[in-house]
Amino acid sequence: MIYTMLGSLVGGIGLFMLGMKLMTDGMKLAAGHTLRDILNRSTGTPLRGIFSGAFITSLVQSSGAVTVAIIGFVNAGLMNLKQAITIIYGSNIGTTMTGWLVVLVGFQVDIKSFALPAVGLGMLLRLSRGTNRQGALGEALAGIGVFFIGIDILKSTFSGLSGTIHFSSIAGIGAVGVLVFVGIGFLLTFFMQSSSAAIAIVLTATAGGVIPLSDAAAAVIGANIGSTSTAALAVIGATPNAKRVAAAHVAFNLLTGGVALLMLFLLPWSFISLRLPSDLHFAPSTLLAMFHTSFNVLGVILMWPCTKALVKFLKTRFRSAEEDESRPVYLDQNIVGTPVLAMHALANELGRVGTIARRMACGALSSESGPGKQLEKDKTVLLKLEAAIAEFVNLMQRGNLPHELDDMLPNALRVSGYYREVAEVADSIANQQKAVHLLDHPELSEQIAHFRSRVVNFLQAVDAAAKDYSPQEYEKEMQLLMDEYHLLKSHLLRAGTRNEIPVGQMVYLLETNSEIRRIIDQAEKGARYLSTLTSSPPVSAELEAAAKEKA
Repeated sequence: MIYTMLGSLVGGIGLFMLGMKLMTDGMKLAAGHTLRDILNRSTGTPLRGIFSGAFITSLVQSSGAVTVAIIGFVNAGLMNLKQAITIIYGSNIGTTMTGWLVVLVGFQVDIKSFALPAVGLGMLLRLSRGTNRQGALGEALAGIGVFFIGIDILKSTFSGLSGTIHFSSIAGIGAVGVLVFVGIGFLLTFFMQSSSAAIAIVLTATAGGVIPLSDAAAAVIGANIGSTSTAALAVIGATPNAKRVAAAHVAFNLLTGGVALLMLFLLPWSFISLRLPSDLHFAPSTLLAMFHTSFNVLGVILMWPCTKALVKFLKTRFRSAEEDESRPVYLDQNIVGTPVLAMHALANELGRVGTIARRMACGALSSESGPGKQLEKDKTVLLKLEAAIAEFVNLMQRGNLPHELDDMLPNALRVSGYYREVAEVADSIANQQKAVHLLDHPELSEQIAHFRSRVVNFLQAVDAAAKDYSPQEYEKEMQLLMDEYHLLKSHLLRAGTRNEIPVGQMVYLLETNSEIRRIIDQAEKGARYLSTLTSSPPVSAELEAAAKEKA
């Protein structure tokens, strides 16, 4: 008998989770870009963000899918952290809709009368329409049917277990008993990776008389807190923005869980005292659904005033090295009103960009296996610094610049463009490195290696901030490199026409060396124009001190 019931319990949970997956996957596929469009357009205000998060989560029945979409938007720069947090608030409210679905349909309607037809019709649509929107809706419909069949099996199983399993001994040990049921709810969510599934099981167990109401409320709290494990596991090794979104989710759920625990002995019993017009008490499962929704709404109310502080706090956490490096060191809006200081600050920041661009080029020329993680990080840093520099230049242009400094701003933009070109070409070369090491021609391989070595030495030295920097000297060095480039080019052409190397490889090496020549040219121009920005009376010491103080 007990084995039959346990088998039904396991099967019911399996069907329930299968239905949840089919329903979620089908709705996500059917919605297409609609989810992203709604999230993108509905975050203009915090309130709209909350409503859109609740709506989307209740639609797809998966807060995890919404969280993944949010992380994608934040990383793409299409949504800021504050907007993402408001959607998380709403998502936690939206995920309570699963409980209401179980209570209002699973316990009030003859499930088999519509669940089996829903499975049949849904699979007919899925098989006949394939993976288009109609087919996805069919999959979601079949998922709804399987979901409620699982609920029906769980309901019957728990009704049979009510006389076999008793939790009264745990319920009678006060706070320890509450914590035990919180742990049960947490573990259910952790192992099933779905708070909706865990809460549905608690609801059906309560409706079947297996778990007392107050203990079930504790388990609901645990399941709600357990949903943070999904977010925590999802961001292991992820980007800082993903970790901040997950941290906001954890903070919200821990706060709401703590508040719900404090009110545990008050809130459910206050619901029990409510009566319908017909003077009927609410069912225990309905009270649990109310409790779940209420403490999540209460959590939003409590977190709302703290959102700004939470965003500020999270931005100081989970910082990566590239994020720290991408923060401008010298640019400060407070010095825009002092043109000489602003110009030197701009020059020093451009010097940092030049260092990163040359580092990327040296790394690309030295790499044998294509672009590495450091190259990708450097590219991200450079692009962010370039955007900050462009914004700073715009602020300077709005002010009253002296004539001699006004003429220098175009040079600053030229420098930024030169170094961006160095970075882009370096990235292109890194993506094509492997073919260089497949060259079966010892003499040419040695010439290419020598040329690249000289280029790396040149890039490491051509720094306008260096004390011994001289545009004339580096112009001469660049000319020597150009002579070596043309000599190598002629040797490659001769080797290709004599069939000493494949023609395709010859063309590739010619194109790659042409890109290297462009790096040399752009790096030299960047340093030469940058030196013109620092030729006015020096104030670098003041800027260095200000930068250290700012850091």
